[in-house]
Amino acid sequence: MLSLTLMLILLIGTVCIFVAVFALLSPKQEKEQIVDVAAQRFKSSSSFSRLQPENKWIDRLAVFCLNTFHLERPLEQMHMRLGSPDLPQPVDILYYKVISALLFPAAMMLLFHSVWFVLLVPLGFYLPDLILKGRIQKRQAEILGNFSTTVDLAALIIESGLDYLTAFERIINIAKKKTILEEELEKTLNEIKLGYSRREALERFANRTDVQEVRSLVGLIIQSDELGTSLVDLLRNFSSDLRSRRMSRAEKLAAQASTKMLFPLFIFIFPTIFILILSPMIKGLLSQGLSF
Repeated sequence: MLSLTLMLILLIGTVCIFVAVFALLSPKQEKEQIVDVAAQRFKSSSSFSRLQPENKWIDRLAVFCLNTFHLERPLEQMHMRLGSPDLPQPVDILYYKVISALLFPAAMMLLFHSVWFVLLVPLGFYLPDLILKGRIQKRQAEILGNFSTTVDLAALIIESGLDYLTAFERIINIAKKKTILEEELEKTLNEIKLGYSRREALERFANRTDVQEVRSLVGLIIQSDELGTSLVDLLRNFSSDLRSRRMSRAEKLAAQASTKMLFPLFIFIFPTIFILILSPMIKGLLSQGLSF
């Protein structure tokens, strides 16, 4: 009975401290204007409209976390940087966070029979973020994989007399299998056809990828549109800069490889070598004795 009471006190105290600290660190949510029809329409079509706090206890807990920590915009940005997949939706990510915050410490307490693992509630709440951010980083690495080649192709097509939108469309059409970068370019072209301005569509393209190189490319294109400078020269200089950055990054990783190999060498390789070398000597000493 005493351990159960202590566990409840620890759980309530941990949740209170977590809520207080997170609420202090969270940015204040701006008040939405009632006259903003587009924002109201977006809010009604948001995936968070699936929450029914009056019917489900988990939805009440999810709405509490959503409103207390102002998670609506960060979760929507995470969903966008994942490539806006059908699953998970932003509300599904919120469910993952709530369920992980409940199940992770409960599983650790059942496994190790200690009430102190209730302090892992914040870690459980952030665990889905770590997994999804790993997927985002993998997606960003795939975008950068053929980014310099795409920039070179765009420069060649623009140099022939076409604009950059036509160049992006040609690159998409000649691709045998669309990469993530080409899919994002296709989304940008479709947004322009639906009525977005070029600047707005390009900025949305940069926000969806959240890659610094893509943001730099978008900045160059917008600068060329506004100032009337030659985009071909800008793209060629940008492409050479991308290659030098890629080479520098590869050299840095190569320099770090020797240091990263020390740990597996000391843990796995060296003990095996010592066992192979010393085992015959130790076996001979044990069978024949020491010859003094």
